[in-house]
Amino acid sequence: MAMCLTRFWEYINIIFPMNKGIFELLQYDFFTNALWASVLASISCGIAGSYIVARRMVFVSGGITHASFGGIGLAWFLGLNPVLGAAVFSIFTALGIEFFTTRTKIREDSAIGIWWSLGMALGIIFIFITPGYAPNLMSYLFGSILTVSRTDLWLMGGLSALLIFIFLRYYHLILFISFDEAYARSHQAPVSFFKYLLISLVALTIVLNIRVAGIILVISFLTIPPSIANLFTHSMVKVMAGAVAAGLLGSIAGLIVSYYFNIPSGATIIFAFVLMFAIAKVIQRASVHAKMRAQVDALRKAIK
Repeated sequence: MAMCLTRFWEYINIIFPMNKGIFELLQYDFFTNALWASVLASISCGIAGSYIVARRMVFVSGGITHASFGGIGLAWFLGLNPVLGAAVFSIFTALGIEFFTTRTKIREDSAIGIWWSLGMALGIIFIFITPGYAPNLMSYLFGSILTVSRTDLWLMGGLSALLIFIFLRYYHLILFISFDEAYARSHQAPVSFFKYLLISLVALTIVLNIRVAGIILVISFLTIPPSIANLFTHSMVKVMAGAVAAGLLGSIAGLIVSYYFNIPSGATIIFAFVLMFAIAKVIQRASVHAKMRAQVDALRKAIK
């Protein structure tokens, strides 16, 4: 991995000469791991985030994200890997929210609020009653992309491959579920099964990217890049591709800026996303106004 990135950076450095400090960083595993984490996080969050934005499930994903804190606390109390605990708790939370909103009379926002507060409360309680030194939770709350390990990369790579396979293999069904669930049910499609499957994949995407952006900021990684792409196209395939590209550009730019200014990388990446969204919105509005002016001019010429 390190050799591939080093060779790629050599070509970039020849075409666009850059500060040798960044080039030298590629000799360190922690920085190459961070770059690979940016690539894999952009792929997984771009695909899963496009589904979230299309189904208007941003609040649901926010509830899952914060509820995962309960799994981190429980895993720490039991002496297990916090990411494993967060994954299990997040999947149960996602399935619970989906079950309560479809099979009971509990409203979706109420179910989200219940699971959100339950996860945070359990996380605080388990961490408090765990004997010994309390863990440093900053890396889980705000992310620390520079501490991503090879194991994390393999897990993120496996998740990205799984998401690509499922969305390519069942794209039309996912499209119908996202935009016209009633139509999908009328054709006897397994809507309920895929909704449970996709919400579980969203939960896994959230957990495996906590290392990159943290519990507080990972929701931005899932929503801002697809929102940027959605400004210019309404095709779900194009939105996914655009979200991956925007995520990759913003995460690498944020990583480099955080290196220069010695500031937290996760927050810098999210700030880069917000800045990209603002620029994209200005470009989109200018493009719309230009098209409107062109249509008005064409109409005036036709009248004359």
